[in-house]
Amino acid sequence: MTLSDLLTRLGPLLKAECAAEASAAGIDAADLEQSVWLRLLSDRRADGAAARLRTAVRAEARAARRRALREVPYDPTADPPAGAGPGVEQSVLAAEARRELRAAVRRLPGRCPTLLGALLSAGDPTYQEIAGKLGMSQGSVGPVRSRCLGCLRRMLMAEIAAP
Repeated sequence: MTLSDLLTRLGPLLKAECAAEASAAGIDAADLEQSVWLRLLSDRRADGAAARLRTAVRAEARAARRRALREVPYDPTADPPAGAGPGVEQSVLAAEARRELRAAVRRLPGRCPTLLGALLSAGDPTYQEIAGKLGMSQGSVGPVRSRCLGCLRRMLMAEIAAP
């Protein structure tokens, strides 16, 4: 039996079987039909082609149902699921922003790099701890921090304004 004969003889039966099984599988009948044709054409035995066709349709429909249970459609506009952390892209962008901030802080004059570096440290130290570490009075940490942040702001604004 030639391929043309197989297509002519089994085409209507395959179309009907796929139409019957596709809605239960939750897929398009044409997609199911295409999958079955691929399965049938890889095994070209002529004996029992109609019975194999029905078996192949049901097997492909079961496989489609299993895939539908495992697959989750991607929606870039959807909110991330509850409990999910930031995505990879957000993590990379946040890390890059932290690197740029630390580089800008290192370019500041005087004792601003050490003070702002201490304020940005992961340990979240108190003003008392920072003052003890830097050898300055606790009351001067706030005003010096304010002047350093103003200097950092002016420096960054100048860099943004002048490409």
